[in-house]
Amino acid sequence: MITVRRSQERGHFHHGWLKTFHTFSFAEYFDPNWKAFRCLRVLNEDWVAPGQGFSTHEHRDMEILTYVLEGTLAHKDSLGSGSQIKPGDVQRMSAGRGISHSEFNASKTDPVHLLQIWLMPQQKSTEPSYEQTVRNVRAQTGEWLLLASPDGRDGSVRVGQDVLVWGIAMDAGQETILPLPKNRYGWVQIARGETDLAGFDLKQGDGASVEAAANLDLHAKVASEILFFDLP
Repeated sequence: MITVRRSQERGHFHHGWLKTFHTFSFAEYFDPNWKAFRCLRVLNEDWVAPGQGFSTHEHRDMEILTYVLEGTLAHKDSLGSGSQIKPGDVQRMSAGRGISHSEFNASKTDPVHLLQIWLMPQQKSTEPSYEQTVRNVRAQTGEWLLLASPDGRDGSVRVGQDVLVWGIAMDAGQETILPLPKNRYGWVQIARGETDLAGFDLKQGDGASVEAAANLDLHAKVASEILFFDLP
């Protein structure tokens, strides 16, 4: 079964410095039908204005992934980590028993476009930690690339949950199969482009949950970039 979550149906706010869309309930946006999907709790698409960003704030008991689509995001946290996140990078922050951080657009002239992803962890009150690595799907067009996993396999970042996060970039006309094993749940998110998923037309910002299905075809109608979550 496939259930589509259309981009225009998401929660939407424009704060001047921040344009944001919420796939699931978040902050002042609440939708009882879209509070989460399995352990995927937050999937926000953000555009941050030049020189603007999120001032220092705290998180607890959440596995947080940042995936930049355009621009550069500057990160600082209470662990002493400081980095710049660009397209092709994957950042993971395990909040555990508590971590404070800030995120700002590193450019004074160009916006930054990103996906913020929160996963509910298997264990609470763990030691907070930070990790960033290069997983450039655009450099390997047509191939699924593992971005995050419980054991950090194949160069992916390590998350404290039984989740595999995959990414792929596809040229127009390319096809692939979703890497979803039996007895698992999937979430497809179209980061850019337009695709056909088993007969469903999905455009940028659209998402879809996948239940009790396997070997689903994904066809790129135009150049596209897709994230896929293999969930318990």
